[in-house]
Amino acid sequence: MSKKSRKLIRQQGATAAPEATPAAQASGGDAQGPYAEYADRDWNFHFLPDADTDPADERALHRLMQAWRHGRASRTIGQVLGDAYFMIFSLAVIGAMVVNLVLTSQRGAAGCTTVACQSSRGLLPWALLFAVGTLTLVVARIFGPVLASAAEGFWLMDAPVSRSRLLGGRLRAAVLLAFLLPAPIAVLITMLSGLPASGVVAWTLATAAFSAALMAYAAFEQTAERTWSVQVVQWIVAALATAVVVWLVLVSAGVAALALPGWAEQAPWAVAAAGVVVTLAFVILTFRRLNLIRRARLLSGGSLVSGMQGAMFALDLGLARDILVEREAVARGHVKPTSGKGLGATALIWRDAQRLVRFPKPFLGLAASALVPYTADALGLGFFMPFLAALALVAALIPFLGSLRVLSRTGGLARTFPFSTAQIRNATIVVPGLIAWVWAVAVFPAVLGLTGGPTRTVPDALMVTIAMGAAGLLGAVRWQTAKQVDYNRPMMATNAGGVQPSLIFNLFRGLDVVAAVTAPLILGAPLWVSLAIALVIYFLLRSGANMEEMQEQAKEEREALEREKAQRAGEKIKVRRPTR
Repeated sequence: MSKKSRKLIRQQGATAAPEATPAAQASGGDAQGPYAEYADRDWNFHFLPDADTDPADERALHRLMQAWRHGRASRTIGQVLGDAYFMIFSLAVIGAMVVNLVLTSQRGAAGCTTVACQSSRGLLPWALLFAVGTLTLVVARIFGPVLASAAEGFWLMDAPVSRSRLLGGRLRAAVLLAFLLPAPIAVLITMLSGLPASGVVAWTLATAAFSAALMAYAAFEQTAERTWSVQVVQWIVAALATAVVVWLVLVSAGVAALALPGWAEQAPWAVAAAGVVVTLAFVILTFRRLNLIRRARLLSGGSLVSGMQGAMFALDLGLARDILVEREAVARGHVKPTSGKGLGATALIWRDAQRLVRFPKPFLGLAASALVPYTADALGLGFFMPFLAALALVAALIPFLGSLRVLSRTGGLARTFPFSTAQIRNATIVVPGLIAWVWAVAVFPAVLGLTGGPTRTVPDALMVTIAMGAAGLLGAVRWQTAKQVDYNRPMMATNAGGVQPSLIFNLFRGLDVVAAVTAPLILGAPLWVSLAIALVIYFLLRSGANMEEMQEQAKEEREALEREKAQRAGEKIKVRRPTR
């Protein structure tokens, strides 16, 4: 309110005729009423004198919120670590397995003496560099990268504080995580490729610095509310990663030649130095512009992180993916509706086909998964190629099974269709099954051994390809049709508290099917064993019934059989009187 308005209000209050006080009105004129002590009070409105607000300390406010949260924690970090000693033991066991894998790979790399094999391993760090950069930009574009929780948006964003000082820690944390998280992956991949210690250090620093630079760039673009530029850079980096992988396969197959120049050994050090410089430059520029980020943009990333944390606490990766799919649909807005075709179960098949035309983005992941068997053969990992290829196909086919997930998780919607569970699942698997056959045709040369891997005869290669495609398809179906966690069942007592056993099994859904189908191929069993296992798994997934439902159905069938026998024998059927 302006000073002129305040002055007019004061003048009107001074010249207005005195009215009855609220105390007199409330007591009906009785001076001895409950409001008698307020009879002489001045009830006119007065403004406080103009004064400057006291400066607020952003760090003090943030520490106050942290103290409020930590003061209500039920357990200390020491108690949590003390109860989770079995997790440390598990990490030690897994670490020993990883070390054994690295040592075995190093011994296998010593046998890589051909020019094609050495050239392929020389291109692997570049593919890793661009792949990590693509993943970094995807995560940055989805989450922020600078974000704030709903509580901070409610308490701190409305306060007269500087957002630059408040969000500076978030910016540094995002860039630091982008630097630290890719480092272990880079160390593992470069050691598996057989590089010396100096090469492992150089490529690890280059990958980490490149990821941090891209994260800092995404944060800078967030201050300007530009997402298209980050997406363009993401597509460029992804295209470079794909080009390097294709080149790697062609070199391994002998189609293309590769002669690394002398400066190739110094290239990772140059990439690392340039990444550090770019990271520092964008961090400084972004810190000066943090005040420009809107609160709605900050809270959007914070709410997404909260939803993802809830999904991770339940160990439900499907729920986490559903959250991301919903966010992408909201960002897309609306689409033009399309009328369906066909009758009966054919209508469901047509809907899946129409969805492919409307949203063809999953085909990019399918094309990337088709490069996995070629890359495995090029790197000398043909022994594990069936398992790796089928696992990649599982990840690529999951987006094509959206209808199956909706009808599997929403029992009320599935019951509105005049079809059985087997008919619904058969209809929703048709289109992904055809896509799996196309993928199998694309990877058939790699299985046949035309790109440098172990050679097979045409019938054997055909059976291995069918087994790989079936493992990938059935693994994706298993991943999408997994039951929700039933917390009414007894929990398993652990030192970290009660844990629902199905939570642990959710982490391995899809992976168990792939391992069951491809294990005979890896262990040298007859090829028909894998196809037989795949056929059995298909009938189990097709029925869609768990053990309790099957027992209930068997009980109903036994009761119906007993009633039929009683009718044939002419006995009187006793019907128990219903009770409330």
